[in-house]
Amino acid sequence: MQGTIVEEVAAEEGEAGELAAIVVSVRLRRGDAGRCGVCRRRCSGYDRGEGRRRWRHLDLGTVRSFIEADAPRVRCHDHGVVVAAVPWARHGAGHTRAFDDSAAWLAVRTAKSAVVQLLRVSWRTVGRIVTRVSADALAGVDRFAGLRRIGIDEISYKRGHRYLTVVVDHDRGRLIWAAAGRDEATLRSFFVLLGEERCAAISLVSADAAEWIRNVVAECCPQAQLCIDPFHVVQWATRALDDVRREVWNAARRGGQQALARELKGARFALWKNPEDLTERQEAKLALIEKTNQRLYRAYLLKEQLRQVFHLRGRRGMRLLDDWLIWARRCRLPAFVKLARSITEHRAGINAALIHELSNARVESINTRLRLLTRIAFGFRSADALIALAMLSLGGYCPPLPDRS
Repeated sequence: MQGTIVEEVAAEEGEAGELAAIVVSVRLRRGDAGRCGVCRRRCSGYDRGEGRRRWRHLDLGTVRSFIEADAPRVRCHDHGVVVAAVPWARHGAGHTRAFDDSAAWLAVRTAKSAVVQLLRVSWRTVGRIVTRVSADALAGVDRFAGLRRIGIDEISYKRGHRYLTVVVDHDRGRLIWAAAGRDEATLRSFFVLLGEERCAAISLVSADAAEWIRNVVAECCPQAQLCIDPFHVVQWATRALDDVRREVWNAARRGGQQALARELKGARFALWKNPEDLTERQEAKLALIEKTNQRLYRAYLLKEQLRQVFHLRGRRGMRLLDDWLIWARRCRLPAFVKLARSITEHRAGINAALIHELSNARVESINTRLRLLTRIAFGFRSADALIALAMLSLGGYCPPLPDRS
């Protein structure tokens, strides 16, 4: 209650005569009165507004508490006629700043249903508070300052193909921007917000090989190098390996080799897993494939050698990738011949990832924590509420609890 004068503290009784609420009536000091609620400049008075108004404050034990004060309106040169600012609440809020910050802190760490029960507010109110606190926090910082290396990805946040596009700062390890959608227009809006000067300062962008990301990065940051995420490249090889496994399995089934077909069907995870993670049973299955099916084992070796490319990294990785491409083009496996063409098409981005040792691992980590936020909250009706909560939690803008650093 700094900057205020307490006029009265009153107790209100409920219908059964019990203590229902504590109401603290206050007025502003002369130096803090008559300021715009948006920019907080001193302004000329307009009228008394709707008279006295209440703001919900944190409970005193089990009793609700409110702050009551006059809510006059002022005429601001920039924002027109607005309600005058008060030091204990954000503009347009029906709750005090301490209440908002407590609700936001709890929403980051627990389910919205728990926040609803603890603070005695509605589900929608929690979403509005989180959005308000996030907007207030972002307005006071320059989250795009010093951007040099960024990661871009999309994440599904709701059924029905609802996606968010997320941008992460690799150097600080923080989420800096998110928006609903996963197309060129959505991503372009980020670079428009960034501005030409800051776009020109970006040197590296990590992403998967999605065409809509590649096109927008080339258009807005032509000087930046696009680094294709190694995980996605190895994932392409795993899919090609699975295509070969299915071809061999179908051929065995059609040829009446039922025992071999059963072995191949159960070998899926043995072929997918990294050699150092195989169980004894899976190692035996892989050894059997080496003896009985050279075609499938060749596909497995191609997948493993491509994985080794990204373990070596740098110039050694690039030289091994050259050898891998020669082998893949001549391996007589259509799935890997096609993969070799795809890798050749994206070679510049793969080389950049090998040289600069940049991947989308940090972005995937942010995405995992985004999914956790969604699950803890039991879903979100709108992307805006999820984005606001994500910026508080993953952007590092969550306010501390009142009176605690």
